Amino acid sequence: MKHVVVISKSTPDTAAPVEVLANGMVSWGIAPLVINPWDEYSVTEAMLLKEAHGVRTTILTVGPEIHSEALKQGIAIGIDAGVRVWDAALEEQDSFGYARTVAAAIRKLGGVDLILFGKEFVDLVSDAAVFQVARALGWPAFGAVSKIRSISFDGGTIQLERQMEEGRQVVSANLPAVIAVLKEINEPRYPSFINIRKAAKAAIPVWSCADLGLDAATVGGASATIRTDAFRNLPARTGQVELIEGATEAEKAQRLVAKLIEAKVL
Repeated sequence: MKHVVVISKSTPDTAAPVEVLANGMVSWGIAPLVINPWDEYSVTEAMLLKEAHGVRTTILTVGPEIHSEALKQGIAIGIDAGVRVWDAALEEQDSFGYARTVAAAIRKLGGVDLILFGKEFVDLVSDAAVFQVARALGWPAFGAVSKIRSISFDGGTIQLERQMEEGRQVVSANLPAVIAVLKEINEPRYPSFINIRKAAKAAIPVWSCADLGLDAATVGGASATIRTDAFRNLPARTGQVELIEGATEAEKAQRLVAKLIEAKVL
């Protein structure tokens, strides 16, 4: 059976009050983690492909137990199965180690035809993983996908529509492939209460480096090419505000223009 995999993770809600603590670590207080918001669209697209083509679907994450929440939400929406990859050796893993880990998990799943990402991970504000995973697998990758125009799992081809700064681009590629989707691609589906309860009981396997045939010394810890030691809060924004008074809107506008000319802005 043809196979579509969604790569996801749990992230702080975009409305959560994120701050950097004195120890340099990031905290979002008591706000719960949610599925990466962009992944609502990739999960929904996997469901649409499942309904249209009868493919098998899996949602995959790399991380500790907290990331199981993203998997459970995907399963509650209708994804067939979830897999979490984690190992103590993956602590302080950089993006290159992450890509090698995901690629190894994809090989272990076997027979994967298409990997779906959301536009980016909101906690990192980055889509680097999309292209690094594709490179690790040797597959074509496409970002900013706003529509899957056609796909033939039997023929091994896909045609996509991408949103570019200068307009729309239509591209074709052979499967397997990796794509990152935009919110324009569909209307996200949300789980019912009954499906949430069912997903909470789902058995989610956890794969270690040994399970994936990975050398733990090459994917995390001291082997990381890039390392983040600490974060810092943004500097406080300061400034002065002056309200322009006037009897009429025209008078206020004239005084504003005079002020801008005086400040040599105009």
